[in-house]
Amino acid sequence: MGTGTTTAPPTGDAPFIAKGAPAPAITGSTLDGTPFDLASLRGRPVVVNFWGPSCVPCRDEFPLLKDKLAKYGVGSNGIAIVGVLMDDPVTPAQDFIAQYAATWPTVNDPDKQIRTAYRVAARPQTYFIDRDGILLSIQVGQLTDDEFERQYALISGGGTPGPIATPSEAAMP
Repeated sequence: MGTGTTTAPPTGDAPFIAKGAPAPAITGSTLDGTPFDLASLRGRPVVVNFWGPSCVPCRDEFPLLKDKLAKYGVGSNGIAIVGVLMDDPVTPAQDFIAQYAATWPTVNDPDKQIRTAYRVAARPQTYFIDRDGILLSIQVGQLTDDEFERQYALISGGGTPGPIATPSEAAMP
């Protein structure tokens, strides 16, 4: 399958990703070989999720992403979800996607350029990007329903930025 690339350097010299700054580019091929460019989603709120089928929290949050896409992804201005395959082979990811009937694209990142540009620490890690391509929030760890709703309100124009959320912080009242 194709590889994912980004405009950031492929080394540890990638600039620090920051809330309030443009999200790094994601271009490449999806797991089915379709060309992909994150810039094509400008005008829509976007969720970029770094995941892999061997990651248990990733597997656990997959149904949540599917439900939220069904709820908020209607129409040309609806939310877009983009997966980035991290640390797993393509075939098991394709099988997992087919099993859950996921409809959003997953970009392969075998050379870790996308991961480097986004400074991903571990899976799952999720980035919330507004309609203008600006990164507004980062979720480290598995998403909860409440946390997704808060983040979605932010990128769709109905919320205010919060701190980077870790799983323990996301569980706090």
